[in-house]
Amino acid sequence: MERHARIYIAGHRGMVGSAILRRLQAEGFDQLLTRRQAELDLTDQAAVHRFFQDHPIDHVVLAAARVGGIQANNTYPAEFIYQNLDRGQRDPCGL
Repeated sequence: MERHARIYIAGHRGMVGSAILRRLQAEGFDQLLTRRQAELDLTDQAAVHRFFQDHPIDHVVLAAARVGGIQANNTYPAEFIYQNLDRGQRDPCGL
């Protein structure tokens, strides 16, 4: 990737996403775009589509996921897998 490529990092506040963000910053990437969940709900297809129309992006790093501890995963296993798979199905380009 070019150092000036526009890169959106979904999940930049999580363990994996924050490590990716730090690494890209350390490598000199200067067009990194992030949004908190309150700013962009990745399960809202219309919002995701609008976001990518408003912000031309060259690359997307999808590190966002719904996570919980052992109790949450045991209590809501279907919800976790559904929401995490749903995030990966959003087509930001509308193709």
